[in-house]
Amino acid sequence: MSSTDYESGRIGLLLIDTVNEVFAEKGKSYAEFKDEFERIGTFENLKRLLAGARAQRMPVFFAPMSFTEEDYTTWRYICGIQQEMYDNRLFEAGTWNADFHPDLSPEPGEIVVSPHKNIDVIATTDLDTQLRQHGVQYVAVAGMVGTMCVESTARTAMERGYHVTTFTDATAAAGGRPAYDAMILRYPLISHATLTVDDFLDATSHAP
Repeated sequence: MSSTDYESGRIGLLLIDTVNEVFAEKGKSYAEFKDEFERIGTFENLKRLLAGARAQRMPVFFAPMSFTEEDYTTWRYICGIQQEMYDNRLFEAGTWNADFHPDLSPEPGEIVVSPHKNIDVIATTDLDTQLRQHGVQYVAVAGMVGTMCVESTARTAMERGYHVTTFTDATAAAGGRPAYDAMILRYPLISHATLTVDDFLDATSHAP
């Protein structure tokens, strides 16, 4: 079941980790996702999603990830994905890699939440506060990684009472096509609508 009964003025777009580390060819993580980006059209779809949200005057929230040297070296309990990031110094604070990709960067007036250090953006940032302060009840979650930060954040947003939209074509999974296919089967179970970018923009453009 998919609910696309959006309310105009209460819809917000969340873009997770639209940074050079992932989307620029010289980013350390780009090669891992390159083939899936091309198959899905992720980058162009994200650009179109961002442009469409702006055209509809939808508030846009950018959620970057970054780690300091202290994070890399002093954390007591390190899970598997954190170990990979720490060993390779991914999303290093203050570097080009952690900067927003020029085509997926915030404009004046758009909200950049505090950098997240957990997979779930809501867990350790001001995102929940920012969404509520801007009157957002319908949150569309896109960006990377679809099987990690996007999915975890969508789950928490749903648990906190937001209407959550996930996307089939504005993200990608770690693990290639099999992981993507499994992810797309899970998304409708944890969100209220799982749509293409075009279907989302069409639905929100007709919201009362």
